[in-house]
Amino acid sequence: MTDTEGRVTGAGGPPVPAAGPATAADAPWRAAANAPVCPVSYRFDAAVRAYVRRHPLATVVALGEGLGTAFWRLDNGRLHWLTVEAPETAAVRRMLLPDGPRRRTLACPVTGPGWLDAVRAPERGVVVTARGLLMFLRPPEVRALFAACAERFPGGALVFDAVPRWCAGRTAPAAPPLRWGLNAADLPKIAGAHPNIVAVREVPPPGRGPLAGRLARWRRHVPLLHTPARTVTEIRFGARRIAAARFPGGAPADPERPAGHRSR
Repeated sequence: MTDTEGRVTGAGGPPVPAAGPATAADAPWRAAANAPVCPVSYRFDAAVRAYVRRHPLATVVALGEGLGTAFWRLDNGRLHWLTVEAPETAAVRRMLLPDGPRRRTLACPVTGPGWLDAVRAPERGVVVTARGLLMFLRPPEVRALFAACAERFPGGALVFDAVPRWCAGRTAPAAPPLRWGLNAADLPKIAGAHPNIVAVREVPPPGRGPLAGRLARWRRHVPLLHTPARTVTEIRFGARRIAAARFPGGAPADPERPAGHRSR
């Protein structure tokens, strides 16, 4: 799977020495994983690395990772890694990146419940990543994903990127349509997806000082400062398991405007 810039989803990240035990078969992938990468990958890596530092035995669930090599950048020698992909992509990944003792690929739709049950020992911590993925899902599917993770993974986290809302509904040649977008001012609304969502924050770009942090906060209240750049957001879940409230039709209500709607 590729992201909105045409790259293989999950490829890239900052040059970081691998922490896990190396093998001859791992060597080519460790070299690729340590190559210079884009700021979006850097922010994903920073968020996951911080979570794993607090939960060294955690499981990282990479939704729609494609042929990403983040495992070799972030492995601490103790974590477990689960890649969730469509069957066709999962078959290619297993051929090029065979499963290992702590790393496996699951052929399963990311919008279905099957992968939730495949996470082993969730009490040790779970951080879910969705890079270059949510913008291709419908708003109810995004909200359902937030709610499912919040309910099933107490004490866990979800890291995702998003395009601005005005991008939703637009298409590019030979590319799937963008169905969901998120503005910085919408971050507080994410907590409404489930009562066990206790914190939502934007992961800052690398190498920025306090001024950039203040500008990011101002941007939430000044629409003219909203940029077309993708944002990276981390959702944190409470330590208690809380069942989501059910709404008419059996699905959580979605207060967001439909994808592609533009205010006047």
